[in-house]
Amino acid sequence: MTHDEPQTRLDRRYSDPTVTATPWPRAVALLESAELFWISTVRPDGRPHVTPLPAVWSDGALHFCTGAEERKALNLAANPQVVLTTGTSTWNEGYDLVVEGEAVRVTDDVRLRALAAGWEAKYGEFWHFEVREGCFHHGGGSALVFSVAPRTVFGFGKGEPFSQTRWRFT
Repeated sequence: MTHDEPQTRLDRRYSDPTVTATPWPRAVALLESAELFWISTVRPDGRPHVTPLPAVWSDGALHFCTGAEERKALNLAANPQVVLTTGTSTWNEGYDLVVEGEAVRVTDDVRLRALAAGWEAKYGEFWHFEVREGCFHHGGGSALVFSVAPRTVFGFGKGEPFSQTRWRFT
């Protein structure tokens, strides 16, 4: 997981001349508060797979969970590179974020308990997970947990003034 400040750059080609780059702490606040993300993975045959899911920002990374037999988990076993997106589905208002990185499995029960508490705090008691044997457990099933430390993040300010900021982590 990364705690470094990223290199921040405003892309003038897609930004109003009056704007400046969005500060990284604002992007983090948006990632922390976003309720829904779309994850893009790649199937073993090269076709894309996209699906919505909840995610929790913690310790400089986004975290999500999935059943071991779900398509995204099977895709990650072959190729851990992912894109997670969040924002608004409007053209003229809001802010969209695109997070690129590698999904790394989290198996430490102490870390998983902290993440489980984060899920419940953010999404409510429906998202209460028990933790054992390196997985989340809920009802009759279990879920693998993954961490995605951002490699590159793109931010898109929508409406007047439009902007595009890139944060790159080393």
